[in-house]
Amino acid sequence: MRSLNIHPSGITFHPNSSRVLIRPFIPADPARVVNIIGRALALSETETAEQLAAVTADFAHRHSNIQAIWRAHFERVKAHIFSSRPISDNRLLYIGALFSGEYALESAALFNPSIVPHPDQTGLEPGELRFILSLRATGEGHISSIEFRTGIVHADSRLSVEEPSRYVSAPELNRNPTYRKNTFLHKLMEMGFENDCSQQLMELLGDNFTFSELERGMRRAAPDSGPPAREVQRTMECVRWLAESNYEIHFDPSLTVAERIIFPVSSNESNGMEDARFVRFVEDDGSVIYYATYTAYNGRAILPQLLETTDFLHFRAVTLNGRAVQNKGMAFFPRRIGGRYAMISRQDDENLFLMFSDNPHFWTDPKLLRKPGEPWESVKIGNCGSPIETDAGWLVITHGVGPMRKYCIGAMLLDLEDPSKVLCHLREPLLTPQANEREGYVPNVVYTCGALVHRGHLVLPYGLSDTAATIATVELEPLLAMLREP
Repeated sequence: MRSLNIHPSGITFHPNSSRVLIRPFIPADPARVVNIIGRALALSETETAEQLAAVTADFAHRHSNIQAIWRAHFERVKAHIFSSRPISDNRLLYIGALFSGEYALESAALFNPSIVPHPDQTGLEPGELRFILSLRATGEGHISSIEFRTGIVHADSRLSVEEPSRYVSAPELNRNPTYRKNTFLHKLMEMGFENDCSQQLMELLGDNFTFSELERGMRRAAPDSGPPAREVQRTMECVRWLAESNYEIHFDPSLTVAERIIFPVSSNESNGMEDARFVRFVEDDGSVIYYATYTAYNGRAILPQLLETTDFLHFRAVTLNGRAVQNKGMAFFPRRIGGRYAMISRQDDENLFLMFSDNPHFWTDPKLLRKPGEPWESVKIGNCGSPIETDAGWLVITHGVGPMRKYCIGAMLLDLEDPSKVLCHLREPLLTPQANEREGYVPNVVYTCGALVHRGHLVLPYGLSDTAATIATVELEPLLAMLREP
């Protein structure tokens, strides 16, 4: 097999422990919360002002909105305040600071990127493309969140990336999101909670309902007296879990893309949001939405989830539904095929599957697409992001796991009209871990969650042994020619 010229960009994304987010630092024991507040209330106003000044001097330069965060954290504990006397603004902020702590989002790793065209392509030179790169950031406790970077692919295929500031901010959570009844009910049925209680609850709600309307419905659907029956209790727990797993967030527009951090929100992703695969999806009417499949992890089980956005400011997280929603590594095709949504998936932690759906939130009937066939992928194969449309077919970047758990990046080509037909695949890896790329948190791994094609070049960002990330470019025609070789 002919060799390909892989052109390194010279850009590497290393984890930076100075990029810190303020998170709640609230003990689970209410008695401890009361004790901490009591010590804060025992200070005089002068002492409170001195303590607040000291903590502000120590931390304010590390964050762009520290007082707003302290106020929000005060709101979370103010119900435990046992004094009826007015709380001064200084004391309020000081109490908020007591229940806050810094979290270094990427202190452990910054890896597994995906790349899509930026929604804003204004102000560029001819032949340039602005992109958004997502990255999996991992910090203390191995909790993963989603970070972003922006950059430009220049007309000559050089890449430049905007240097991020040290500031990071979490989005605002919509406390009263809306839900679609048919989607919500379908997921309840799938989870085995199709019963009189859930049916009664759904009858109380409209086709679209808010979280507050759902809570009122849950109170009305509960028994009038006595402890709830076990089935009712379990149903209501599932309803609340499902509602909290489907949420809406938005960022302040003044934040740069690199300052926006999507940190785990719901209980099912409490231990991380892993390996987001973003795709710019173009509907048949020309409208554009960005989808990202990701793996929610709670420390025990995984749950495939979906992010939706049009502007990278407002995001909606929803559960993926259907018996085909299994395992990791799902990736949307960037448009409908034959009027239906299509997705590459892995159902069994070994082979690649293809599935179609009339609804992007429901997936059933996966069909086997390809099994491992080469020695470097003998353990298992998976996709490395959404298929890319080319004149020759759908270019799918894959990964293969071989001896000694070595991860390599490969590629295959699917028929444009019928992607269930595998036209060909690379006999040898496109990328293998080289030299220092082999060393890291998980050694011997190169891995990507999505690439793009621009002006005849494949722009391929990839993670380095679950520690850092880089970007390379590959000329598209030689790659396609290699794929066409017998």
